[in-house]
Amino acid sequence: MSHTRMTVRQRIRFSVRRDQRAPLGPALEQARAAAYPAGEYVGQESFMRASEIRALARQARIGPGVSVLDLCCGVAGPGRMITAESGCRYLGVDHSARAVAAARERAGNLPCRFEQGHLPPLPQGCFEVVLLLETMLAFPDKAALIRDVERVLAPGGRFAFTVEEGRPLTGQERARMPAADTVWPIGLTELAGVLRGAGLTVLWRQEYSAAHHAIATALHRCYRADSSLIAGQIGAQATEDLITAHQLWSDWLGSGRVRKFAMVAGKQRPSSVKP
Repeated sequence: MSHTRMTVRQRIRFSVRRDQRAPLGPALEQARAAAYPAGEYVGQESFMRASEIRALARQARIGPGVSVLDLCCGVAGPGRMITAESGCRYLGVDHSARAVAAARERAGNLPCRFEQGHLPPLPQGCFEVVLLLETMLAFPDKAALIRDVERVLAPGGRFAFTVEEGRPLTGQERARMPAADTVWPIGLTELAGVLRGAGLTVLWRQEYSAAHHAIATALHRCYRADSSLIAGQIGAQATEDLITAHQLWSDWLGSGRVRKFAMVAGKQRPSSVKP
């Protein structure tokens, strides 16, 4: 279903489900940290390792003074790391007021800014880099989102993102996946056409399916091992949904049902006009 054609009731439901991240809590945080290899956990709410986030930031040419807009930043573990290491000018945006408040608190003295807001539309402004880490999956109308990304990118700007590649979920898969109305994979050919249609050109692509299968599997194992403690903090149903979703992602990434990619797409600079 196209995001632009949703009814008011469907839009409300979609927004609410997008805000149903597992609540923050020490037990959940400890389980996440235990799932990653040493030095690879920086507070991310995703399957990306810190080294993969750094690689994507390098490919997007994030450096001192570069203006960065981080969409669906959550508590901004990756954004805070990138800001601290690169000296960029960072703005993180997320639908969840709770996540934004946590991001601000954890950023401390880092020169990060955060805003709470629904996406799309994207904030007004002009940015050299737009980040979208592990959240393109939640947008059914990726063409509308990417057109908006192109709008806020400066000429020569870069869109750095991760994407779940695969065919749409079947009815049976949707029945099994918690919050299935936020799970919209896309084929690479279709995605390339959407990017091209918005005036963006793919500059770099890296597959992380095997690495993310390993992280999804480790997270599933850690969540199950600490399920009693986690349920005591976030509730039994949220814990059950968390475990079920990670079991499915482990299965899908392991079988090739879904593949994971990090990509950078660039916006062309206007051609010089001869007098």
